[in-house]
Amino acid sequence: MNIKKLNTSLFLILSLALILRLIGIQSRPIWYDEAFSLLFAEQSPSEILNNTLFENSDLSAAEEHPPLYYFGLWTWFQFFGASIVSARLFSVFLSLLTILLIYQIAKDLFDSSTALVAAGLVGLLPFQIHFAQEIRMYSMLTFWLALTTLAFLRAGSKSKLWWGVFSVSAALAQYTHNLASIYLVTLAFTPLFQRDWKTLRNLTLSGLAALILYLPWMVQLPAQFAKVNSSFWVEQPGIERFFTLTLYYLPHLPLQGTQLMIGFFLAMMILTLGGFQTYLAWRNKISSTRRAIWTAYLAFMSPLLLWLISQIIPVYIERALLPAHTMFCIWLAWAFVRTKAPRFIQGVAGVFIAVVAVMGIVQHVTYNGFPYGSYSKINENIRSQMQAGDIVVHSSKLSYLPAFAMDRDLQQGFIVDLPNSNVDTLSPAIREAFQLIEYENIEEASAQATRVWFVIFDQSIEEYTTNDYKTHPHLEYLDKNLTLQDTQQWNDILVFLYTHP
Repeated sequence: MNIKKLNTSLFLILSLALILRLIGIQSRPIWYDEAFSLLFAEQSPSEILNNTLFENSDLSAAEEHPPLYYFGLWTWFQFFGASIVSARLFSVFLSLLTILLIYQIAKDLFDSSTALVAAGLVGLLPFQIHFAQEIRMYSMLTFWLALTTLAFLRAGSKSKLWWGVFSVSAALAQYTHNLASIYLVTLAFTPLFQRDWKTLRNLTLSGLAALILYLPWMVQLPAQFAKVNSSFWVEQPGIERFFTLTLYYLPHLPLQGTQLMIGFFLAMMILTLGGFQTYLAWRNKISSTRRAIWTAYLAFMSPLLLWLISQIIPVYIERALLPAHTMFCIWLAWAFVRTKAPRFIQGVAGVFIAVVAVMGIVQHVTYNGFPYGSYSKINENIRSQMQAGDIVVHSSKLSYLPAFAMDRDLQQGFIVDLPNSNVDTLSPAIREAFQLIEYENIEEASAQATRVWFVIFDQSIEEYTTNDYKTHPHLEYLDKNLTLQDTQQWNDILVFLYTHP
């Protein structure tokens, strides 16, 4: 493939990836984590650092993630303004840079044709698109770990420059997210498997350099781990997560009903075809097979390692596997481009991938159920009917923080989580920094107003009704002590209007 045609193809891939990442970038609702990122990154750098390092009485950190993403987003805001669209464009920008890195990695491993397909998969698959739009650190994490992987490939046993890049990018990945270590540990085992002792020596030295660069933050890890242990909502993963991983890697989730079954079937067919082509390539001794198996190793060993660790400390979240997914895209591209797969197999695989991609993209753009919500519309509706003496109370921070981020002037508060519970993740230091209105319980909140606008997710109610409760305790108290005047349904969010008798 000539240079001009190659550059044109890569430009088209990047253009398509950008278009897909811009769809719904303004209209798509935000959720709790995104609202947190917006509010946190609007603080000054010193406030971001102080609020991250703040320790509670149990010696746990106020925020369980390192601060690099928030520093990056704060810097972005200084140039492009603080808004939902601006914050999402920061993630989009990092995602497009990642596509370029994946192209280079696949090209170094295989050839330009495989690299273009791999870049196209990263640009097209919904798992990447979702987090390329989200106002969180996962797009940045994927960028740094892709750069770390490229540096590892190019450094080999000789290049001091690329080993330097490896050290810096690995450290920056750790400053972005603590779970970067999962991918880095998986990558670090490569020279052992290959019995490449020179590379192992250089990797060890570069790894030590990365640890030295990371040392200022390593002293904070005990507080970070204490935060995760004391108040982290993630549950211990079961064996079913290996099946849902295929759904995340291809059509993405959530999918419902028939779509879920179709998505899972097509995902398994794609994996089966890719695995069979890999087997044939190994049997036929195609020279690139070992390198392809290495990308599959990075794609699937990271989830396995994270799953094993989560049997002790539950930290298994699929979005932390976004870097491993880029390696999955490279392996899949190789399986259908470099293994001499028949045109029919290539065509079938291409159709299957296109179908799951379209399914996932449509679901991503249209989905507005839990934990998302039409917060702007809810705020506008409440504001249009507000009277003197009214108060807006959210049952939890999950609906409150996004609603607050969308309208800072509307007086609304929330009922705090039970202290030291596994959902008590919004620390007092952060609540004070954001200047949030909070209540200890529903009794305190409702006593301060003539009318109460009460906002709650359907799911919060179902958590109680499925356990033989009549309704949510907050609603039970309001029904008993106040008079219900109106009920509104906004997708998965219910808004009740109560008055004092």
